Amino acid sequence: MRARRAILPDAPAVHELISGFSENGTLLPRSLPEICENIRDFSVVEHEGVIIGCGALHLYGVHLAEIRSIAVSPAAQGLGAGRAIMNALLAEAEYHHVTGVCLFTRIPDFFARMGFSITQREPLPDKIVKDCIGCPKLHACDEIAMVRGELPGFSILESPHQVLITLQVYDERHQ
Repeated sequence: MRARRAILPDAPAVHELISGFSENGTLLPRSLPEICENIRDFSVVEHEGVIIGCGALHLYGVHLAEIRSIAVSPAAQGLGAGRAIMNALLAEAEYHHVTGVCLFTRIPDFFARMGFSITQREPLPDKIVKDCIGCPKLHACDEIAMVRGELPGFSILESPHQVLITLQVYDERHQ
């Protein structure tokens, strides 16, 4: 089993893995064209030439990256593929000098063993603007925000005013 950066010919296998977990709502659905556009964000785990796991690292800036779309084939779960993909993504974040890595999950125990701790969503306005505002589960989100490293002290959003409005909208929708 080995982890490596994904390449464009991996896109159909990555799409298949993600689709298997998006049908039940575990992962957000990603279209094949979207995966192709963002293939450079992905790493994969191979076993005997077959892709058995994937995950992506979305960069917001040196202040924050998000681990997303973690998927391991049901037949390969428990073999260490999840840990291998996480190690590859964390190494990629370190390569880019990212100071904080966040993720949203329903299985916090796994990520806690990888050094992540539970946090609030509000210190992550980049993530909220990028994904949460448009998510169909915004009003009934069951994911837990987690972070490893420093929480960002700033956002790459255009202005502090935009961050304030975003957080107000987010708060209003969660009440």
